[in-house]
Amino acid sequence: MALQGSLTELSLPDVIQLVSVSGKSGAFKLDREGEKGQIYLKDGQIVDASVGNLRGEHAVYEMAIWSSGEFSFVAGLSSPEVTVHRSNANLMMEAARRLDEWRVLSRRIPSLDLIPYFSPREGQDQVTLSPQEWILVTRVDGERSIEEIGHILRWSAFDVSKLLFGMITSGLVALQDPGKSKDGEGRIKAGPSPITLLGLAEKIRSVALDVVGPGGEKTIEKQYAGARTMIERGEGIDTIKEMVQQNSKAISLLKGADVAAMFDEQVRPLLGDNEGS
Repeated sequence: MALQGSLTELSLPDVIQLVSVSGKSGAFKLDREGEKGQIYLKDGQIVDASVGNLRGEHAVYEMAIWSSGEFSFVAGLSSPEVTVHRSNANLMMEAARRLDEWRVLSRRIPSLDLIPYFSPREGQDQVTLSPQEWILVTRVDGERSIEEIGHILRWSAFDVSKLLFGMITSGLVALQDPGKSKDGEGRIKAGPSPITLLGLAEKIRSVALDVVGPGGEKTIEKQYAGARTMIERGEGIDTIKEMVQQNSKAISLLKGADVAAMFDEQVRPLLGDNEGS
């Protein structure tokens, strides 16, 4: 007979611990409002897991923070693949740490259905973001929810929320209810703010200068100055993409296609172009 219950009453780490100590083989089936996941155990050890676009350890961590949903354990089911290599103890320790951190994140991010948008910022202070944060800001458009952004980037909701938490705390990003984003009233302009775009242009300029080396600085600076002018006139993320394309062409002419390809490879993560549209 299958073991089943509600994650509202019993957390997933506790359920896994209960089954793993018995050394059973089988699969946990989880369902949270239509979002389905699986965790496979062999002789009590987790060997595979999947949910949405996530696989392996990250899938385990994602489901471990679910505070609602239903679970069932079906003995005898197996997976042909092994995507988890850490011990259950290590997995559950990390899951517990993330669960504690999630409780802190949820104070500012109470729902994954909320839509992030860029807050108006006073002054012209420089925006300093990590490469992952740059990737994230290119997906914030005032329309997509946190969950939708995570799906597009193939990131866990936890990882997206962790990055957003810092942006919300600094005042760069705010959250709005899904209904408010579509009623046409009080809409925040979609896409990165001018300050964010200027910071991204500066980042790309720096990469281009490093790649092109002596002799190509004037060309790169010209593209950067043009992008700044367009951004200050109110143009959006397309200006940044055009800047990248022009820099790539110039580097190809000056240094060759291989060097241009190296530049493209370095700036692609900043635009999130390797993660789908």
